[in-house]
Amino acid sequence: MKSLKRATALLSCGVLFAIVQACAGQNGTTEDSGPVASLPAAPEAQSGGIGLAELSAADSNTTDWLSTGRTWSEQRYSPLDQINTETVSGLKLEWYADLDTARGQEATPLVIDGKMYVTTAWSKVFAYDAVSGDLLWKYDPQVPGETGVKPCCDVVNRGLAAWGNKLFLGSLDGRLIALDMTSGEEVWVTDTIESDLPYTITGAPRVTRDGLVVIGNGGADMGRTRGYVTAYDAETGEKAWRFWTVPDNPEKDQPEYLQMAAETWTGEWWKVGGGGTVWDAMAYDPELDLIYIGVGNGAPWNQQYRSPQGGDNLFLSSIVAIKASSGDYAWHFQTSPGDTWDFTATQHIMLADLEIEGEARKVLMQAPKNGFFYVLDRATGEFISGNNYTNVTWAKGLDPETGRPVEADGVRYLDKATFMFPGPLGGHNWHPMAFSKDEGLVYIPAQNAPGQYDSPDAWDFSKYGYNTATGARGQGVMIGSGDNPMERPDPADRIAPVPEPAVIQAVEPRSRALGSLLAWDPVTQTEKWRVEYPGLWNGGVLATGGGLVFQGTAVGDFKAFDAADGTELWSMPIQTGAVAAPMTFEKDGKQYVALLAGWGGVVGLRSGVTQNRSRMLVFSLEGEAELPEALPIPTRVLDPPAQFASEDMIAEGGLLYRRFCGVCHGGGVIPDLRYSAAIGSEPAWNAIVRDGLLVNTGMIGFGDELTDDELKSIRGYVLDLAHKEKARLEKDPGTKVEEAPRH
Repeated sequence: MKSLKRATALLSCGVLFAIVQACAGQNGTTEDSGPVASLPAAPEAQSGGIGLAELSAADSNTTDWLSTGRTWSEQRYSPLDQINTETVSGLKLEWYADLDTARGQEATPLVIDGKMYVTTAWSKVFAYDAVSGDLLWKYDPQVPGETGVKPCCDVVNRGLAAWGNKLFLGSLDGRLIALDMTSGEEVWVTDTIESDLPYTITGAPRVTRDGLVVIGNGGADMGRTRGYVTAYDAETGEKAWRFWTVPDNPEKDQPEYLQMAAETWTGEWWKVGGGGTVWDAMAYDPELDLIYIGVGNGAPWNQQYRSPQGGDNLFLSSIVAIKASSGDYAWHFQTSPGDTWDFTATQHIMLADLEIEGEARKVLMQAPKNGFFYVLDRATGEFISGNNYTNVTWAKGLDPETGRPVEADGVRYLDKATFMFPGPLGGHNWHPMAFSKDEGLVYIPAQNAPGQYDSPDAWDFSKYGYNTATGARGQGVMIGSGDNPMERPDPADRIAPVPEPAVIQAVEPRSRALGSLLAWDPVTQTEKWRVEYPGLWNGGVLATGGGLVFQGTAVGDFKAFDAADGTELWSMPIQTGAVAAPMTFEKDGKQYVALLAGWGGVVGLRSGVTQNRSRMLVFSLEGEAELPEALPIPTRVLDPPAQFASEDMIAEGGLLYRRFCGVCHGGGVIPDLRYSAAIGSEPAWNAIVRDGLLVNTGMIGFGDELTDDELKSIRGYVLDLAHKEKARLEKDPGTKVEEAPRH
């Protein structure tokens, strides 16, 4: 169908109805989909628990924070105003709790009846008294250490869902786990993956009005994955429906929406999986009973190896609306047709009611990786408006009628590499936005990071590491300026000119800073104000009725800004970078603001910008707690052994390192291999890297995937980096970055 090929979802009501009717009941015909469960309409919560009434009234509930985005609309706005533009200067630490892991912390806590529930790295759960900070219980799903090689972007978790007296957690190794809210004990566990492929779960589940728990997964950067989301009965854990985001082999029986999507693919995509994993964003409209999912990149990224004759490749990089009670397709809007750049649409989705050109519109808003901010009609998927919120050179603009991007020449890197804005980190990544109902503004943790894309002459999947089919040897994409000594050869002779912006709509430079907090008017599609940061990967945000926007930064500060004009009103050093979004709650007339602090994620793995001191932090106007004195950072002497490798070995080792090792070891929260004693001993190196001596800590053994000669070349590459760093430090010792203890 043309509407699907155009990927704009400009469907008339009649066509929309016909498609939904045609798809009705067909999800039960696909593999692993199972029958659509017969569920009672709008079940109520168990006594004292969370149900339809509580979640429907979440917006007016200032005491609790009942779901990851606070409400089904995911606006991350609280009307609480005790802490406001006049009083925020007196904000102090109320309590803190140290965590038992120093990997990335990305979750937003829930607060229910005075108790705080939060997930941490390695899918652990902690329950605290929200006022005193006393630990009530903790839960460890015992994720096997070797699972750490599967996620692209750290062993993180972004939160919980609640229904009845249960909490729901997606574990890194793919289980959906129901916990008793009072005790933390397991109620039921369901394996959502049922496969040896590198699927993982890092996102928070969502619960619908019918008591269905919906969860997706990740993995499209790493293997032959095919994306889907699944709904499970909150009481029993039984599967209700599964929605696939990529079509299977057209010769197989599959729902009509997948048959139509298959028309936008070429070649034998089902043999490489196709990708399209739903690893984060979801929102829910209970009146329309539509759950909105953000669909990720292709597997592999490079379309030349996935769908060699092109095509839009639905539903990659799309927002898809699904009938929540049945799992039937409703509509879609594709932000990056034929994605070949990792321009996922898995970034934060939020719902709002806006007045646009004098008309009240029920809208969906998103700022996906590709650099454009979209406003859609959430009932039909109709494109209302869009504009770039960060530097964009890959496209000349958006078609004003359909919202389809108008690509610049050369950006598909068919014959030559291209250097463009944004790169694979995106103009905005997973970090949650917020929407102030008072100001009518969306606050975006924006980024301004380019990337260089190249296509290898030959490529195939490997068992471990990135499987993106990008880079001269398939070793990945260059991000930013390439100034991290742990990564990237000089690619100057392979870079194509940056495309000139023109046509359709001006693509104006929005910022030259690497990171920023951006206040965006979704009605006029213009910037209201911007706070610039020197680095990437700053935290998610919270907006409040006190006229404030809260955000943690990559360099270790927690800040509050005036929501109207961006004036900084308060800041506190927190001894670590923060990437998670804050939240707020009230108890006995007292407002609190909470932040899960801890540096990590894909940039944290690859950058030594800051250290990780993972803590739960809670603030109030009456707080009297103080953080302990920062732990001393041990001095490490860089004294590498003599180099044994030739220049050719080092070059080969660099390519292998970036594909297999750079997933984790980039110089950030994972130990810096330049300081490792193992680089001076071939037996020790092979015992760790080949044989898996440290598998329990997450360092798997690569076994037969890498030959002994390849292992030796990687060791030579790391040695080369160590010698270069030693020379740099001897020349300029003031630039030394010392390492904190990690676990």
